[in-house]
Amino acid sequence: MSQSKTDLILLHAPSIYDFRKTSQMFGPISDVVPSSSIFEMYPIGFMIMLGYLKQHGYSVRIINVALKMLKNRKLDVEKLISSLRAHAFGIDLHWLPHAQGSLAIAEIIKKYHPDTPVLFGGLSSSYFHKELIAYPQVDYVLRGDSVEEPLHMLLERIKSRRSPEDVPNLTWKSNGKTVVVNKLTHSPDNLDFYPFDYGAIIKSTIKHADLFGHLPFFNWLNYPIVAMLPWKGCVHNCIICGGAAHFYKNFCGRSAPAYRSPALIAKDAKAASRLLKGPIILLGELRQAGDAYAQELLTALKAEKISNHVAIELFYPASRLFLEAVADALPRFNIEISPESHDETIRNTFGRHYGNEALEQTIQHALELGCKRIDLFFMIGLAGQTPQSVMDTVTYCEYLIQKFRSFGTGKVLPCISPLAPFIDPGSLVFENPGKYGYRLFYKTLEEHRRALLMPSWKYMLNYETQWMSRDEIVSTTYEAALRLNRIKATSGIIRQQEADLIDRRITEAKQQIQQTDAMLEAKEAGEKISAEYGKKFNVATICKKDELQWPLNPLRFNPFSIIKTLLSKK
Repeated sequence: MSQSKTDLILLHAPSIYDFRKTSQMFGPISDVVPSSSIFEMYPIGFMIMLGYLKQHGYSVRIINVALKMLKNRKLDVEKLISSLRAHAFGIDLHWLPHAQGSLAIAEIIKKYHPDTPVLFGGLSSSYFHKELIAYPQVDYVLRGDSVEEPLHMLLERIKSRRSPEDVPNLTWKSNGKTVVVNKLTHSPDNLDFYPFDYGAIIKSTIKHADLFGHLPFFNWLNYPIVAMLPWKGCVHNCIICGGAAHFYKNFCGRSAPAYRSPALIAKDAKAASRLLKGPIILLGELRQAGDAYAQELLTALKAEKISNHVAIELFYPASRLFLEAVADALPRFNIEISPESHDETIRNTFGRHYGNEALEQTIQHALELGCKRIDLFFMIGLAGQTPQSVMDTVTYCEYLIQKFRSFGTGKVLPCISPLAPFIDPGSLVFENPGKYGYRLFYKTLEEHRRALLMPSWKYMLNYETQWMSRDEIVSTTYEAALRLNRIKATSGIIRQQEADLIDRRITEAKQQIQQTDAMLEAKEAGEKISAEYGKKFNVATICKKDELQWPLNPLRFNPFSIIKTLLSKK
């Protein structure tokens, strides 16, 4: 009996294919995000598209190829892909670090399914759509940040064998040859139409008997974090951000952010909390839609009585009044804020216009009101930043730890990491690097694809600045991480045993960078670097992953709600 075709199979590729056989040293490029160095976490849009298309009668499956490869080192990816049957395959190129892996997976699909269309989407796809469509393994590119309805239309055209000339936001090949760029007209100003349904993921997991294919990232079963997406777009213009207002206007056709109604966001959060007891993070700045919207959202969240730990992002300092409303609505609240640098001038150039006094006052108020933890993210590779400035930022981190130590060890958790591996395409710096003191080594999609195959993260970096060379960015990253690691141990934030482990990893990584440089100079890199090299150094280098995890409820999942979801007919 032949296998029935799924309408759309969404595949998430590893950053590099096949990372199991390569020898790259990825370094600390993913140390402060949940996923590993192969970026196995698929975009939240996969879940939204699955739910939206399901509502319209289409069958959709998610396969996290990257995660399945991590979980099973012997997985035959070509055998897996050859066994699939679909009317279309979709691949995300949302983040540029997937430039190599996504195109490689698309090539494998075409090898075994030459007549099945391959679709690409995501922010990086939107930016590089004309270059992306030129690859023979790519048939369609959907541009913009809200492609649910254009995707629905395209699938209908594919299944009925009709021309997609009327599908908005689509770049495609007429007769498989002539590139056609349809107008970018679909940019909805309201997000109430899309379903945010973790239950649909659970049902799809059972239907396809594929747990690892649906998991968001490697350690998710132990740390089932829930990400909520209240809006798309941004009102800010941080100069290196590919999700800034500049990008959305020029490459997504969005002149202003689109929002989901506060009542629906609260219901989404409550529905997720019934199934999963991990932390919930509200992505983006609650206040960018205005104080009235933020207050309405907090009121709605309070009414739902969510017991999970909830994290909110602050793009700038908050008043005590606002934080009181947060504490009232979310009894277990946590905060993320990214000052980027201790230096207010550098921070201002970056696009964050506030001072340290206001930052520290926000921390003080939040802790007084019962905030469980405040994560502070600082960056290396900024305009105006020198190696000494980076070390001064580490000194400021120590100051913050000591200043707020009376509230409890680890309540304030500063982290510092490099801006790596790439400056985001479409950001202000990417479009005009010289204006901001940057020099870019790679500009095209193909150049970035090849860069990901370089032997170490230093050579993957697509930039340097007039204040710091690539060599200095790498060496300063390790020196800053080493010092901050020791500060955290001395302050009791991490155990000395953990600090010693990170210390050894940093020291070994520095030595390996030097050896790689020497081998490249001798043109012997391909002969001397083994696959074991990648395995050894592609672990968290500058901090431990669990250091960044928010607290968990003792019970990570609600089995009764999961069973009820599986039995429901919706």
